[in-house]
Amino acid sequence: MKLKKVDSNNMFDSIINFPKNIDEALKIAKKFKFKNKYDKIENVVIAGMGGSAIGGDIVLALGKENIDIPLTISRNYTLPNWVNKNSLVICSSYSGNTEETLSCLEDALKKNSQICGITTGGILKRKLNKLKKDVFITPSGLQPRAALAYSLIPISKILEKLNVLKVGFDIWLDEFLKNINNYQKVYRLESQKNPTYVLAKNIYKKIPIIYADNSTLSVVATRMKGQISENSKMLVYQSNLPELNHNEIVGWENNLNLLDDFAVIWLKDENDHERNKHRQNITENILNEIKIKQFSVRVEGNSFQERFLHMLHFGDWLSYWCALLHKTDPTPVLKIDRLKNSLESL
Repeated sequence: MKLKKVDSNNMFDSIINFPKNIDEALKIAKKFKFKNKYDKIENVVIAGMGGSAIGGDIVLALGKENIDIPLTISRNYTLPNWVNKNSLVICSSYSGNTEETLSCLEDALKKNSQICGITTGGILKRKLNKLKKDVFITPSGLQPRAALAYSLIPISKILEKLNVLKVGFDIWLDEFLKNINNYQKVYRLESQKNPTYVLAKNIYKKIPIIYADNSTLSVVATRMKGQISENSKMLVYQSNLPELNHNEIVGWENNLNLLDDFAVIWLKDENDHERNKHRQNITENILNEIKIKQFSVRVEGNSFQERFLHMLHFGDWLSYWCALLHKTDPTPVLKIDRLKNSLESL
């Protein structure tokens, strides 16, 4: 397959540069200094959408044991009613023009909350500068979903500098950056030696359903769903254990003539809850009885945090190879562009 011919906008480089982007984001964060004071922060809201919000999910998933106050991600036009002067609202929009995030900024101002932002520019940067709020400026030129490092690192460093995140991510980030290049040497290959390519060949003509433990890899499953949807232009769904065992498991009963179109991907880690490990095994056995195609994904890493980021990166490559197997350019998102253009005319 001629990769450059299909991937004309070079999503390949956007994925392979993930570790470089993390390193660059860390360097930018080191120089970033607050102009304003932040007092008595009792809760944190990260307002964002898509790739600009997922960084908050990751920080919460990896830092929850070192965050002592409530932290939530708002993917909406408004903030929770409890937001007040003791709330820190981080407005995150890669383009700076995301209408939901700009609406949350206005809501944060009405609620008299403490505000800062993360963006490359656009309306968000202009408004925050005019209001004399702190803005973490990130490099532009990427698709928002390919700019994960410029969401994850700024959010984590802002929270670390404000002592909301009690222990930083630097130690395991260094370990991840040290090892990821070795994995990439395999993941970039159109080869049976590449597990992301092999899995893509098994699922690209299916509707994947991603299952994960809610306490460990559910955020990775959410990210993988988004990447396959945007890069591969495929429908994909995601559910978590133990919740799916209380409802969705029963759904694998009727419409059996449709089940050949589905494939289940299990994301697994040694840190999964012991009871959920049993649930995984039992659920897999139930689905085997009706001959559902199932695939398990585990990745290497010396810590849960490193494996978490590794699994995220695995999902990016999986979505890339699904796109190429469909002979689809991973970068354009024409339906999103059409939607935004239609909204602008209203």
